[in-house]
Amino acid sequence: MNIAYLVNTYPQPSHSFIRREIQALERRGIAVHRFAMRGARARLVDPGDLAEDDRTEHVLSAGAPRLAFDTLAQIARAPGRSLAALRLAIATGRRAERGVSRHLVYFVEACHVVARCRALGIDHLHAHFGTNSASVAMLARLLGGPAYSFTVHGPEEFDAPVALSLGDKMRHAAFTVAISSFGRSQLCRWSDLDGWARIKVVHCGVEPARFATPAPIPAGPETRLVAIGRLVEQKGQLLLVEAMAHALREHPALRLTLVGDGELRGPIEAAITARGLTGRVTITGWVDEARVRDELAAAHALVMPSFAEGLPMVVMEAMAAGRPVIATAIAGVPELVVPGETGWLVPAGDPEALARAMVALAGTPRDRLAAMGAAGRARPLDRHDIDREAGRLAELMGAVPAVGHMPEVASPPTIDAVA
Repeated sequence: MNIAYLVNTYPQPSHSFIRREIQALERRGIAVHRFAMRGARARLVDPGDLAEDDRTEHVLSAGAPRLAFDTLAQIARAPGRSLAALRLAIATGRRAERGVSRHLVYFVEACHVVARCRALGIDHLHAHFGTNSASVAMLARLLGGPAYSFTVHGPEEFDAPVALSLGDKMRHAAFTVAISSFGRSQLCRWSDLDGWARIKVVHCGVEPARFATPAPIPAGPETRLVAIGRLVEQKGQLLLVEAMAHALREHPALRLTLVGDGELRGPIEAAITARGLTGRVTITGWVDEARVRDELAAAHALVMPSFAEGLPMVVMEAMAAGRPVIATAIAGVPELVVPGETGWLVPAGDPEALARAMVALAGTPRDRLAAMGAAGRARPLDRHDIDREAGRLAELMGAVPAVGHMPEVASPPTIDAVA
């Protein structure tokens, strides 16, 4: 099987799970071509991401003349399908926040992707995220390209299912992937009942070999917490700084490291200074995967204060590393974190509850934290082994009828979304 992956911006520091999934498919002997609309090389620090960037074909790097040529060639080759895809692009653009003009760009990108898939002999196209990458995959299919599927992560897709035309994307896809049972439930809301069977759960995965020997829980008087993720509103780091200020009143030996970077770094640094937490809360910026594992090894627990999530990779990795987790009880998180056994769950948006959990963790004996970490390891290693999950994805792709590229039709097909 010869497949292609399609992502908006790839690789990115926060999307290493896509790289792991692709590499797991390749270990199964499946050829995978990487498409991305654009790259983010300036932000990459991990050697694996840099190598992946070299292997990725960035669509917009083809240049305007090539994109225009492929668009005109597509229209000449299949005018009926081109008209159908153009109609759908306009209809979905009218619903979207970014408007029709952006969706016309997606149409042009889809024309180029179809040409490249034809040249490469791609059998199946898989997109990550139900946003513009899934739009391009859907339009490419209508243009005569290969069958497609896409993985929905959330929370962005669940925040704006109508604006993203999520129902249309699922209807035209061979199948849709959710990364948790919660995610599947949200997709069922935007699918007809007869489409539920084509909504599958395939977890994001960890590589168990990387977590074969968990580091012991650190000794010493300090209790170190680590939070890992983009510094953006939905991740809740500003609330975490507030909770840290509360918790330090009862347990002054707490220390917190924020691993990541993003648009809220300035406000978070200002909040740290304003609350007198300089030296107690530090920000690393983007780091490579080895540094992330080192930060987990140096911590007593992971804390995840998010307001909205899908099913965070950092929770899986922390549990695989033998660390208890303090997390908000949202989305798919309760499918991994069991209160009292593997960590603490708290209401989202409640700094006092988060602070109480941090104090409770700081007061928990080291051997009990180790036992909680050991209990937690089995869940991600059993449920999120990347080779096993990639195998499930490969089976789903392999079951899609080998219809190849769609032939031209005499007239545009009826499309419910634009009727």
